[in-house]
Amino acid sequence: MSDPVQLPLTEPDISVLSGGGSLVRRSVLPSGLRVLSEYMPAAASATVGFWVPVGSRDETEGTFGSTHFLEHLLFKGTPSRSAFEIATSFDEVGGEHNAMTSKESTCYYAKVRDTDLAMAVEVLADMVTSSTIDPAEFDTERGVILEELAMADDDPADVAGERLSELVFGETTPLGRPIGGTKESIRKADRERVWAHYKQRYTPSDLVVTVAGAVDHDILVQLVTSALQKCGWSLDEQAAPLARRSTELLQPGPGGVKVIDRPLEQVNLMVGMPALVATDERRPTVSVLNSVLGGGMSSRLFQEIRERRGLAYSVYSFAGAYADAGMFGMYAGCGPAKAREVADLMVRELEGIAESGITETERQRAVGMTGGASALALEDSDTRMARLARAELSFGQFSDLETNMARISAVTSDDVRDLAGELLAGERSVVAVGRVDADRFAG
Repeated sequence: MSDPVQLPLTEPDISVLSGGGSLVRRSVLPSGLRVLSEYMPAAASATVGFWVPVGSRDETEGTFGSTHFLEHLLFKGTPSRSAFEIATSFDEVGGEHNAMTSKESTCYYAKVRDTDLAMAVEVLADMVTSSTIDPAEFDTERGVILEELAMADDDPADVAGERLSELVFGETTPLGRPIGGTKESIRKADRERVWAHYKQRYTPSDLVVTVAGAVDHDILVQLVTSALQKCGWSLDEQAAPLARRSTELLQPGPGGVKVIDRPLEQVNLMVGMPALVATDERRPTVSVLNSVLGGGMSSRLFQEIRERRGLAYSVYSFAGAYADAGMFGMYAGCGPAKAREVADLMVRELEGIAESGITETERQRAVGMTGGASALALEDSDTRMARLARAELSFGQFSDLETNMARISAVTSDDVRDLAGELLAGERSVVAVGRVDADRFAG
């Protein structure tokens, strides 16, 4: 491949010969159901994911946290399988199964030997289409989710990340809200509302199935359609696939400073700002910037804050992107007395890139780091399965490693300098969790 392959929703069948001899295929069925596969030569296993493009950002007042709540509930049984039977289906073949909820999608997935792929498809299809959401199980799982929220609240890095999202995107906006909801919203969660959400959004035209590994695409399509029909879904009715999300830019949040007092030895510190959306053509530039600034032990943040000054043990940068908004941030764990100094140093390193760009040595190192990390990750069918889903749901195009590396290699120092300047021009947010006064960050 030399260029990304477009994935228009109106095209029923697409085939791509990807790097390393893998074959990527995408089918859009008459019902709107989409099935994507990547055949990996020599693989003896496969990872399958059932994706629904609905996340926490799609919730309305009175339903906050319900998407994540529903993810839990689909493991609790169907008319044909109990929760224990769902679990043992994978345990008895040495497989793995789980689910994840993000701000823009929900995924139910499993990794099994190739000989067990049909079973995995059948069980996941049963869960996605036929959960009973038993009222007793609903109340039991409420307690489990409250414990999960409590666990996250005990992690200062998680707390800092949630508060940073509130500042960068706006506390009352869909992207600013926590994925799992709040303790209050979960205690008030209503089974009938969750049931209505389930029946409205889990439909053939919403569903995307992705599989990577030892898989034959034509057989996979047959397995998926047969399993869904067996569970009672009608795939005969003509429907268009659900349209991808709007990429019209959202108004960013107000920025500012937020301090959460906790009796900790360290301050968990984050500095962030609005960044690029998922479909921005400058995604490769973000990758290079992130690598140079805080992507490893040779990065500027690590060398300046940890190696030269000894102010932190953990320090790095990160980037997140959605359909219509994005965030770039930096993290450090440091002593309370050093929090302001560390925050200033993080911003100063980004300012240095905005003023002078990066060196050719740094650029080449970033290209090598990104390429190596990507190649290693793609040894795993889990990564390739998720890559297919991002291509279909977020980007509307598929790029293999070779194509991505060509685009990253083309990034120049000026590109990185310009992007750093653009990021610094946005509203800046600072979050600190620990024993530190907000006045320390004033001015």
